Amino acid sequence: MNQNQTVVTPRFSLRPSLIAIAAAALCASLAHAEDNAATAAPAADAAAAAAPAAIQDTTPAGSIATVEISTRKTRSSVALSGVEIQKVLPGVNPLKALQALPGVSFQTADPWGNNEQNLSLFVHGFNGQQLGYTMDGVPLGDQQYGNYNGLAPQRAVTSENVRSVVLATGAGDLATASTSNLGGTIETYSSDPSVNANINVQQTLGSHNTSRTFVRYDSGKLAGGNSFYISGLHHEAKAWDFDGRQSNDQFNGKFVHEGDSGKLTVFVDWSDKTEPNEDSTLHQAGLASPYTRPFLYPDFAAALAYLDKNGAPPASVGANFRNYYSDAQRTDKLAYVKYEAWLTDNLTWSNQYYFHHNDGVGVVAGPINQAGLPALFKVYLPNQDLKTVFGNSGYATRTTEYKINRQGWLSNLRWDLGAHRVQASLWFEHNNSGAYRRWYALDVNNPSSPYERPSNPIITQYGSDIDNKVVQFSLQDEWKLRPDFTVQGGFKSSLQFAEGLFPVNQKPESIGNGSKGLPEGKIDTKKWFLPQIGARWDVSASSQLFANVQKNMRQFVTYGGGGNSPWSLSSQAAFDYFKATAKPETSLTYELGLRDSRKLDLGPLTAFDGQVSVYHVDFHDRQLAVSSNPIITSFAGGTTILSNVGDVKTDGVDLAGTFHFGRLFSFYDAISYNRSKYQDNYLSGTTLIRTADKSVPNSPEWMNKFVATLKPGADLEVQLTGDYVGKRYATYTNDLEVSSYFLMGLSVNGKLPVGNTFLKNLRWSVGVTNLLDREGVLQPVVGQPSGSYATYPIPPRMGFLTLKADI
Repeated sequence: MNQNQTVVTPRFSLRPSLIAIAAAALCASLAHAEDNAATAAPAADAAAAAAPAAIQDTTPAGSIATVEISTRKTRSSVALSGVEIQKVLPGVNPLKALQALPGVSFQTADPWGNNEQNLSLFVHGFNGQQLGYTMDGVPLGDQQYGNYNGLAPQRAVTSENVRSVVLATGAGDLATASTSNLGGTIETYSSDPSVNANINVQQTLGSHNTSRTFVRYDSGKLAGGNSFYISGLHHEAKAWDFDGRQSNDQFNGKFVHEGDSGKLTVFVDWSDKTEPNEDSTLHQAGLASPYTRPFLYPDFAAALAYLDKNGAPPASVGANFRNYYSDAQRTDKLAYVKYEAWLTDNLTWSNQYYFHHNDGVGVVAGPINQAGLPALFKVYLPNQDLKTVFGNSGYATRTTEYKINRQGWLSNLRWDLGAHRVQASLWFEHNNSGAYRRWYALDVNNPSSPYERPSNPIITQYGSDIDNKVVQFSLQDEWKLRPDFTVQGGFKSSLQFAEGLFPVNQKPESIGNGSKGLPEGKIDTKKWFLPQIGARWDVSASSQLFANVQKNMRQFVTYGGGGNSPWSLSSQAAFDYFKATAKPETSLTYELGLRDSRKLDLGPLTAFDGQVSVYHVDFHDRQLAVSSNPIITSFAGGTTILSNVGDVKTDGVDLAGTFHFGRLFSFYDAISYNRSKYQDNYLSGTTLIRTADKSVPNSPEWMNKFVATLKPGADLEVQLTGDYVGKRYATYTNDLEVSSYFLMGLSVNGKLPVGNTFLKNLRWSVGVTNLLDREGVLQPVVGQPSGSYATYPIPPRMGFLTLKADI
């Protein structure tokens, strides 16, 4: 094994014994299934029809709920409630909370999961940009770090205002507003106003100067069927390995009017967020690889001493040099208006208009004589002294400045016709986005701060303007053939009309290869028939079999100048060839599963609920973005090579269940196995890259998560969590890998007596992340076929105290 391959050694693995225990329990419960399947769940179906977005809680009465499993879907669909999400850590990113679910691999460098630059998410072998995301139905884009078509869930709604998060691991609903949901969907739902008037106040303090303050006012029910809430958040924390500031100010407001003929909902969100960017560590033969790469800010004297007279860092550090500072700033305004009209007792028509504006910037201040910059600057600043031009500090500040202006309309018609439930949906979005790459001086006499946007650029390297229109239509019918057997079938059509221009084009000499600049042009993609068919059989009053087959497509990325996008290709000829020959990524997903929820009389074991599912995916025309620079986090940001690597085949099993021991204790465990293999080799120029039969990198085969919950009294709850992630390959040809890790967390929640005061329901919680203080690789950053990769480390143990009260 190469010395760069061994990073973390797990202490132990839970997978064999827990697979046997959970499988045995599930089989045992099914062996005692009642035979009266004909009477199963019609009432539950009726309730679900009234609120189709919600996941029905099947946990037996009196039990401790961890994960909610849908009982009416023909596919795998599980959820976490807002209460369970906040137990992970008050204010946690809803996506991070999903790491407790089977088949989900999620990593970030901060305990809340807020840092988007180094966020890694895999579900069943699909990366985060190949999933679909919505919030209250509003599309959130594909979650790429470089903004172009959406925003992160925690920027769309404050974590404390989340009602639930629903994960469909294989195939999402046909009506989901997404152009990227190849591998499933993640739907976030905001809470509605409370029935009673209330003021909720929460304060979190903890490691690395954390302070998180949340206040929410609920009006309660007002005259005329009206209610609303408003909330405010201020979050401050310091990066764990350097002096970087994480901050977030956020405002949410929601108004609901419920009348005799329908329901009106208005939601607004404003978020202003700053995240310190972590620099990954490059691993390559002959290169020293430090555990972290902290930036030098605010010690400007140390930053000046770090460089030589030409603005170069020490030669001994190679590509793992230290930048002066780096961060991501994002300001979002999001709003929607939705009216659900109850036209008749069995006909509902909802219409929703949304608007989103984003103004963002990614900032890096780094050495001028590193990462290919001298060659780039020579094109724009020929025969000039670079150090003098950039303020005599030896550093230059690079920005990528983003804008998004998008609006859309969602319409959904649902008609209950006895045994049939017909649903038709239409989604339209118009998005205008852009990204400008600019370079600024860092003045030795007046050094800039990472938390203020620079002005007066010396170079505008490029600027894009992408206009994109999306139209999606779906039609489906859920047909109850018998009281215990339902089939569901339908299709969707996905159309995208995109045009990319460069008001400021990159100079051809800076790209090379005979290029005349970054490409411009239109690409229209139309897929009229993407079918889905599924079935659900109520085997008993508590057990269900489900099966589903669905085809999906990921539209081309519409980002100008970088990333996995046609408008990042290095020449017009390459773009024209791509347009003429390339096909969008498509997937065909097969699911088969069994879910069960029942009370038991087995001594201390009083109930069990769980789900097992097996799946197979045929993934076609997979697009692979290979870095043109072996320094994966290249400061110059060179163009990527967009390659079609052919097909990927995936097989996997998810097994999750909760054992309930009365009201005192519950144990939830989720085990997953995933095998995702490339089927083809591909050409990089004239070089054959042998990826056939290689595993998809950064996607673990084995994962095991558990949540043990002890509730010794009505006012105290203790929760211990474990997260085992198996080894992951770190290159496309699998010549390098990182080892598995096992992390634990602890949360304790309780109530305090308040007596006769203005405070009500005073609660406290203590959370500890990385309880055993393990070190090692949290995630690899994959960008090369072989020979090198980068990593982010596991953050150390951290602790947090939260106080909550109602007024």
